[in-house]
Amino acid sequence: MKHWAVYIMSNKPNGVIYIGVSDNIDERVKEHKLKVYPKSFTAKYNCDKLVYLEEFENGSEAGKRERQFKKWKRDWKIELIEDLNPNWNDLSLNWNLNFNRIRK
Repeated sequence: MKHWAVYIMSNKPNGVIYIGVSDNIDERVKEHKLKVYPKSFTAKYNCDKLVYLEEFENGSEAGKRERQFKKWKRDWKIELIEDLNPNWNDLSLNWNLNFNRIRK
């Protein structure tokens, strides 16, 4: 079964926030960290820390949640992050990501 994720990347606590959705969160986080798309928003603002994550079994539900997040005020997004991750730690640091292989 495929899992979907709505996630938030940031460059530092209370810094720039990027909200995304993916059906392969490991690969997507690697793309952000390696700046695979150098002209992208996350590359430009160095958003390479995964600070929030919600998982879904259904892609349409994940997409709906992503759109909901993007409509929220910044303060609400920060509160959401800090409820789960008060120190804005990179949640992907303990993942065993293989940086030798990237999909494109």
